[in-house]
Amino acid sequence: MVEWKDRSTLAEGKPGTAAKPSGAFISLDHLRLSYRTATGEIEAVRDVSLDIAHGEFISIVGPSGCGKSTLLKMIAGLRQPSGGTLVINSGSAGKSAGQYGMVFQSPVLLPWRNTIGNVTMAAELASLPVKPLLPRASELLKLAGLENFAGKFPRELSGGMQQRAALCRALLLDPPVLLMDEPFGALDAMTRDEMNLELLRIWGENDFNRKTVIFVTHSIPEAVFLGDRVVVMTPRPGRVAKIFDVELPRPRTVERRASAEFGKLSLAVYEALRAVPPSEATLL
Repeated sequence: MVEWKDRSTLAEGKPGTAAKPSGAFISLDHLRLSYRTATGEIEAVRDVSLDIAHGEFISIVGPSGCGKSTLLKMIAGLRQPSGGTLVINSGSAGKSAGQYGMVFQSPVLLPWRNTIGNVTMAAELASLPVKPLLPRASELLKLAGLENFAGKFPRELSGGMQQRAALCRALLLDPPVLLMDEPFGALDAMTRDEMNLELLRIWGENDFNRKTVIFVTHSIPEAVFLGDRVVVMTPRPGRVAKIFDVELPRPRTVERRASAEFGKLSLAVYEALRAVPPSEATLL
């Protein structure tokens, strides 16, 4: 069951430190999802419980097929849970068109639209007038360093620029929640690092009115670098195996990746992924 309630709670914290949950903004309680196939029932997600604070950046890692993307789809209302509860403290009663921004591994830009046309497509899909949102679209493109490419078409943009345009589209309606499903997985290592920094800059690391982000990735260093917490999931059926607090100060820098603390935490996440076979996974 998915509930929408008007009782949002801001995370407490100090500038330069990782945000800590202080009252759930998004609450998953024993969430599960199964679906039928021609060969029988598949249990994708089992008993996932997780509280996420307002403005928190949650990274989710786990093996392929463990249900990471399925969790995002349930939070977004694209898949109905088979059981458990999902409570969204949205600050507005009822689900709205601008509740979520979603960014996928592929930018999914329409080739016949220019950059600003692809960004404003979010308004059209929500049946909202485009003209009043043009100033915001231009502001987002400037923030993403794309102000000189507003009239360019996807074929004229690099992979990183296309993903920045997709991020601007996701932010157009100013959603309180940003759901990201391996958005940088197809980029080369250098561009991926640049996009990590770009995302944190746009998100606003020291702004406690920032958006709540749930970020799915296969990259352990990326998960640690971006997140306030890293959630490790088990192989299917996906369960929460372990949750790590990321105590690295913000704003994060490339140099931070070379620190002993970063390496130690990345290794701990890696060992947690290796340590929990499907038959022995437990909720912590």
